[in-house]
This record gives sequence, C-alpha cells and structure tokens, in this order.
Amino acid sequence: MLLLRNARYLSRDLLEGFLRPGDAAVDATAGNGHDTLALCQAVGPAGRVFAFDIQQDALDATRALLAENHVLDGRVRLILDSHANLERHVDRPVRCVLFNLGWLPTGDHRLTTRTPSTLAAVGAALRLLAPGGALSVCCYPGHEEGARELAALRDFAAGLDIRQFNALEARFANQREDSPKLFLIQRAP
Repeated sequence: MLLLRNARYLSRDLLEGFLRPGDAAVDATAGNGHDTLALCQAVGPAGRVFAFDIQQDALDATRALLAENHVLDGRVRLILDSHANLERHVDRPVRCVLFNLGWLPTGDHRLTTRTPSTLAAVGAALRLLAPGGALSVCCYPGHEEGARELAALRDFAAGLDIRQFNALEARFANQREDSPKLFLIQRAP
C-alpha cells in the first residue's frame, strides 16, 4: 500500500512497483541497507541487486541487515566504490535504481554525496536502465552540498530528451522548503 510518508519512502514504494521477481536493481547509496533490503525482497532469490557505498561502515551495516533478514545470498553484491562507477560493476540492464543522497545517518556528516559524482552516477544509471525501467533520486537540500545537488538535478532532469525519458520532481507541499525532494525518471518502453 502506498503511503505518503516522506520522499524517501515514496521513492522506494513507487520503484518497488516497477520490479518483478528475477529483475536486476541498483541501490546506488546503500547507507544502512534499508533500500537494499527492500530491493532484494522485490527481486526475489532469482534477481540481482548491486549495492554501492564509499564507506565500509555502510556496507557492514547493510550486510548485517541483510543477514538478519536472511537475504544475504547470491542475489546481492555489495560494492565499496563510488556510485559514479556504476558501469564498472553492473553487468546487465537494470529495471530500477535508487539514490538516497546525503550522508550515512550514523556516520561522519562531512562525508556526503557530491554534485559531480551524483550527476555522473545518474547519467550512468540512465544508460543502464532497461526499457520501461525507472530511477529515483531522493535529494536533501537542507545542507549546502544537498542544495547544490538539487539545483544540478533540476537542470539535468529538465534537459532529458522527452522521447527517451519522463522526469518528475516531487515535493511535499506541507513540508519545509529544505525537506527532501524526489526525482523520478523513467526510460521509455
């Protein structure tokens, strides 16, 4: 059931609707592993999830959550690398890509996603998307780099060819201006 809780949950809820058992998906920012777990559950044992993070602590937390939920198996690959390097590690078209920008909630907040690598990663993700596949980017403009990412993502999404992609920016009207914003981009079928 779709609930309008916040941008992060809306992102995951919407993209889970794109996934079928056996699909491939990417969690471009693994963090504490909650999105990775949701993607693993959506693609099932026959699917494949590629989960990226630049912090070993994040991948360790993700691994622990997956093990606790009995999905630490062949369907998931944890990758210690920048999301900008998606194409070096993902060896097939994917149906869904999730980005949850910012920093690791329990980590050092000076280690945050950065606009250049985020734009490179979103571009790579679009090239990896299977026809009809979609990606979401949850952006947090409440800090300086997050505000830069938001502005850059708006420009990037606005420049996409409408014949190849549909791009949506969503925000909750009754939340603060610096609350998370959501971009959803779908490749044409």
